[in-house]
Amino acid sequence: MGVADRLDLTLRLVQGSDRVSVSELSHRLGVSEMTVRRDLDALERQGLVRRVHGGAVATRPLEEGGGFAAREQWQPATKERLGAAVAALVEPGSRVLLDAGTTTVHVAEHLAGRGPLTVTALSLQTAARLADRPGIELLVVGGRSRPGEHSLVGPLALRTLESLSFDCFVMSIGGVHAQQGWSEFSLEDAAVKQAGLAQSARTIAVADATKLGVRAFSKVAPLDAAHCFVTDAAAEDAATHPGGPQTLQALRKAGVETLLV
Repeated sequence: MGVADRLDLTLRLVQGSDRVSVSELSHRLGVSEMTVRRDLDALERQGLVRRVHGGAVATRPLEEGGGFAAREQWQPATKERLGAAVAALVEPGSRVLLDAGTTTVHVAEHLAGRGPLTVTALSLQTAARLADRPGIELLVVGGRSRPGEHSLVGPLALRTLESLSFDCFVMSIGGVHAQQGWSEFSLEDAAVKQAGLAQSARTIAVADATKLGVRAFSKVAPLDAAHCFVTDAAAEDAATHPGGPQTLQALRKAGVETLLV
């Protein structure tokens, strides 16, 4: 396991527990306690965990209110793999609607090499990654930039989406649950995703495994609204992601293709 992937998994293990010890992390990760301590120190410097005697505890939940800048540091190696996998599913020549979110920034970087594409961006961050890239015709949805997130929301964004049609919607998501379906923490972001779903021939949903089993505040759509779901292979590990296997089973039962990377 590379350093970046080990840091991702360490952070997941800490976030998934009230408190985790250095010895437990050493056993789970198959590395020395000295290595674990170095990794925890690195994560603490980023503000992602807090060191306590003999172990570490989680800081505030990043996905529910840390803002884009805070969440951007969460699992970068995992999101890079997800971004590459999603971009590989997009056919050159497509009209793509690209959602807001920290994972879709990585998708944008890989889409830059998949041109020719017409990409409509739902956030300022993804638009910045694709501006002036050869082979990419970039459109930016109007609307209000949501503070802390820079996702584009509101009536203007919705009206713009209703006037367009897309071959593919790459949808990031705050939560996916066997009963609730796809959901988001923000009502405004949920409304934009609903419009994107309605205007797209195909939807590829993408999220890291920590989103499986999560019921966020606002329901976006039932599970079968997406055609494909891309997540990381840790979703199958019930020890680190208790809601993962059940959610994957529900997705497959709903006819959603699941791709684990």
